[in-house]
Amino acid sequence: MIEDFLARDLSTVEEAVRKAAAVEIMPRFRQLAEHEVDEKSGPHDLVTVADRRAEEHLTAALTRLLPGSVVVGEEAVHADPGVYGALRGDAPVWIVDPVDGTRQFVGGDPAFCTLVALAQHGEILASWTYAPALEELATAVRGQGAYVNGEAIRSGSPEPGAELRVAIAHPLYTSEHDKQVLGRLDVPGVAARPCGSAGLEYLKVARGEMDALAFTWPSAWDHAAGLLLVAEAGGAQCTVAGEPFRIDRDNTLPFAVGRDEPTVRRVRDLLRGEA
Repeated sequence: MIEDFLARDLSTVEEAVRKAAAVEIMPRFRQLAEHEVDEKSGPHDLVTVADRRAEEHLTAALTRLLPGSVVVGEEAVHADPGVYGALRGDAPVWIVDPVDGTRQFVGGDPAFCTLVALAQHGEILASWTYAPALEELATAVRGQGAYVNGEAIRSGSPEPGAELRVAIAHPLYTSEHDKQVLGRLDVPGVAARPCGSAGLEYLKVARGEMDALAFTWPSAWDHAAGLLLVAEAGGAQCTVAGEPFRIDRDNTLPFAVGRDEPTVRRVRDLLRGEA
């Protein structure tokens, strides 16, 4: 069933993602009232009416497109952590981050996106990264390459000897231990900076605009779409344990994503304190 859907109906997913953004997100961009922004776990963990409405919109639309599928969305998991367990089940799973980069969205910065991925048995099969304010849609299907607005992209490799550009988990969202581990990237030859929207950072790696990423949290909605996009563009990823990061299991963190295997190994070794 899911193979037939992937072969026939991917354009309907793009339409659903674009419609959710057009109806629920963009009319509220730079128009949010104070009562439409709430805190979840703290002052830097924000949620807006756009996040909630867009996830509800996508949940209804995507499960209608693929009967028998389920949704693991950021806001649904916040309300009921048990929803996350669907990633280990048998049903096809839509993984949704309705507004990735809510902090940017609230601040009027266009660098936010909607992330949707389709997975089954832990394998990410297709992904959509839509930045409506930037008018960019990145798509990937397993084994079929990565595209932005219909044009194929490749991650390539860093220039030999060039400083490695790495986006790391933002200090607002990391523990002291995480900061210490990420601090191992503060070495000559590496230019590390805090990441913004995770989905757009993955897109930069897939395009070769960033060399690598280092993340310390496992939330599937932040990573699933980007992991497939980077893989289909020719990139690589692994955890500090040297294993692939998977959405359906516990992972040893942090994990690294890069334009190619040597870049990922270099970042992994630095995070281990081995280089």
